[in-house]
Amino acid sequence: MEKREKIDILSAIGRVISEDVISGINIPGFARAAVDGYAVIAEDTYGANQREPRELKVIGKIFAGDTSKIRINRGECIQIATGGAIPDGADAVVMVEHTSLDDDTVRIMKPVYPGENVSSEDEDIAKGGVVLREGDVLNPAKIGVLAALGINSIDVYALPKVAVIPTGDELVPIGGKLEYGKIYDINSYTLASLLQGSADVHINEIIEDSEDKIKECIKSLKDMDYIIFSGGSSVGERDILIDIIEEEGEVFFHGIALKPGKPTIFGKIRNTLIFGMPGYPTSCLTNAYTLLLPSVKKKARMPYIEKKKEVILAEKIVSTIGRHQIYTVEVEDGKAYPVFKESGAITSMSEASGYIEIPANIEYLPAGSKILVKYF
Repeated sequence: MEKREKIDILSAIGRVISEDVISGINIPGFARAAVDGYAVIAEDTYGANQREPRELKVIGKIFAGDTSKIRINRGECIQIATGGAIPDGADAVVMVEHTSLDDDTVRIMKPVYPGENVSSEDEDIAKGGVVLREGDVLNPAKIGVLAALGINSIDVYALPKVAVIPTGDELVPIGGKLEYGKIYDINSYTLASLLQGSADVHINEIIEDSEDKIKECIKSLKDMDYIIFSGGSSVGERDILIDIIEEEGEVFFHGIALKPGKPTIFGKIRNTLIFGMPGYPTSCLTNAYTLLLPSVKKKARMPYIEKKKEVILAEKIVSTIGRHQIYTVEVEDGKAYPVFKESGAITSMSEASGYIEIPANIEYLPAGSKILVKYF
């Protein structure tokens, strides 16, 4: 069963509504002037023209937000501002451009029909109508609808809970002492940043690549929807995560024909999905874009929309036969320039506009080829 929660509308941007929203009131809730002018009884203006205007007595003024109630009778009118409530007795508004004022008398040079230049009490939203539907993604305009209805909290689908677990003896937390042979933890921050807004992300402390530590970590995070391990997924003696998933759950795949990112793991232990991402920053983030983010978006019931554009390849690219390749590029003036360096270089991603996908059966893309860039 999908989890739901009620949140303040100020925190709801980008969230997905979990049930239809039905209006309990009419909006604006009263008949109001659509233009600046004079609220009149339409019949009093019939036959009016430039040579034979109709004269009406002005008995007051109404501005937007005025709450006082005034009634007009035949031969009378009220000066009214856009948004002002239509007074009792009036059924139309004459635009100020079609009038001439002399003390407390206004001359009407153009007739109006009943309802002209008047917004009805339910012109924007009708009471009892469905204004937002389950599955709608909340944007500023939709949040404005909620505010118009006086709704300050909304039921939405809960974001998936994601734990990011950095593993590896070579990692140092940001702010720690960087000794020779060590590197700062990059992947936790790229993954958490990528999932921001789509998931409730928690970054765990760095743990060592040991069976006991990883088992203990998974057990302590049993309430998570996803646990993302970064590192420890290469084939070899330190490949511990795959053994744990096989023992306690189900492995969906280990190793994919994708470059970079071949040693990726995906499995499940009880109700928690487990991703084992490559340790190299480019491989990790590439796989997060292509595999992890679509999965999390689907879990959150959010649309996954890729921004794509066809451009011209500025330089040749040599690929690897037998592996689907993700190749980062920088786009400038409609041309794509390769920026991929190697899997350990985060600048392969930071200097890129996006990436192209090269099918496993393609070995070579010549300069001048039309390619489809998927933007970050």
